[in-house]
Amino acid sequence: MVLAAGLGTRLAPLTHEVPKPLVWLGDRPLIDDILARLAAQGFSRVVANTHHLAERFDAAWKVRQPLDVTLVHEPHILGTGGGLANAAGLLGKGDVLVWNADIAAELDVAKLLAAHDGSDAVATFVTGPIKPSRAGTLGLDASGGIVRVRAFDAGGEVASADYAGIAILRPSLRKRLPKDGCLVGDALIPALQNGERAATFSLATPFFDLGTPRLYLDANIAWLARRGLDSYLHPSAVIGPEVSLERCVVAADARVEGRGVLKDVVVWPAATALAPLESAVVTPNRVVNVEPGSDQSSG
Repeated sequence: MVLAAGLGTRLAPLTHEVPKPLVWLGDRPLIDDILARLAAQGFSRVVANTHHLAERFDAAWKVRQPLDVTLVHEPHILGTGGGLANAAGLLGKGDVLVWNADIAAELDVAKLLAAHDGSDAVATFVTGPIKPSRAGTLGLDASGGIVRVRAFDAGGEVASADYAGIAILRPSLRKRLPKDGCLVGDALIPALQNGERAATFSLATPFFDLGTPRLYLDANIAWLARRGLDSYLHPSAVIGPEVSLERCVVAADARVEGRGVLKDVVVWPAATALAPLESAVVTPNRVVNVEPGSDQSSG
């Protein structure tokens, strides 16, 4: 299940135009990248919940996906736990892989599944790279099990990591999910308090929570770096003869006009950017200037 029902408040004003899962990342919308990764690892069906601007997940969008997507609309946001519980009938009775649709991660799903299958844990939570003890949002014991999360602390922490918004849940944990509430607070923590074990799987590279315009721009720049690209220009995009690009992503049917350098800029589909411009996101309706630096919310 892909959790795609958030409001995207911190990413405003970008989310005034599209729901956060549909923001452009690299060569496609973020959720399209997630679905492509799942399809490449053998998944044939995904359930996704919607809320904000749900109409943007239309028939044309569904047809483009490489697997079957069943959409569940939530008129009232049910939370990470409630969204999963609400879709229980569509998800079946076994283990469920859940991926927050605002998370960009270079995840080897096959390795995650193998690690989970070899564990007796009630869930396997994906994290960013391992950090020293107390530095991350999850405290880990010597075997990688979760011993600290939020106010829960069982002791025995030897390392830590940041939760990457991706997990595999066994039926025993799914039974704890609230009808309206949080996966971590209302299901994971009660299981840990009951003496059950939750495992972790560490990513080799940092993940990005596309929660703010700064992090969104950082994620696109990181996407370029991982592929050894200075910039990405979609085949349908048009760039003026007197424009040069530095660390830019120019999406489908976009245009770049003017004279000079476009640096650290993402140009959305069908948008027009005017050079010179630096550290910005250009949509069909606005230019969102992004402050230099990072707000350190990536994993």
